[in-house]
Amino acid sequence: MTSHPPTLLPLDHELRFPDPATASREGLVAVGGDFSVPRLLLAYRNGIFPWTVQPITWWSPDPRAVFELDQFHIPHRLAKFIRQRPFEITYDRAFRHVMQACAQPAPGREQSWVSPEFITAYTQLHELGHAHSVECWRGSELVGGIYGVSVGGFFAGESMFHRADNASKVALCHLVEYLRARGFALLDIQMVTPATRGFGAVEIPRAEYLQRLQAGVKMECSFA
Repeated sequence: MTSHPPTLLPLDHELRFPDPATASREGLVAVGGDFSVPRLLLAYRNGIFPWTVQPITWWSPDPRAVFELDQFHIPHRLAKFIRQRPFEITYDRAFRHVMQACAQPAPGREQSWVSPEFITAYTQLHELGHAHSVECWRGSELVGGIYGVSVGGFFAGESMFHRADNASKVALCHLVEYLRARGFALLDIQMVTPATRGFGAVEIPRAEYLQRLQAGVKMECSFA
């Protein structure tokens, strides 16, 4: 059993976070606070993200998983599938619906951390231009998507879903292409999973991540 560092203090109404470098071995930075837009943006600018609601917990893992945008790898079979244009791709057309789909149970995932509180808070971020989605459509049906938070040249990928084969993977590939075209520098995915490893996801030390993050958020990039 590991203990939390002394700097892990409960958050109150004051808009602040401890230094993420003081996080626990598991990456826990702080507990408490709220899901206000200013607090969420402050968290992402400092390499911190929320993960639970009761209580609200804030995390900064070490190491941190990212996609190197210039080294993103699309498997051959998927690339062939994408060339067939199986879905209509849109951006920011159905942000809340993407989040709601990410929150639903799926094979191998009985529960999701994307709670109603997360959906409300991130929809507010979206309405203010700080959170975005990529959608895959088959006719009028939303069959896949991904969403995340954008600050400067930094994008934090949060969650994705699919209701048709490969739809979430196609959404991810279009997101990466979209970010490249707009000069983004850093795509954070928090932790490597079997699904993201196949696209070339890598882990980097938190200290390196925080340095790159500070440079990225100062860039003049726009998702819109």
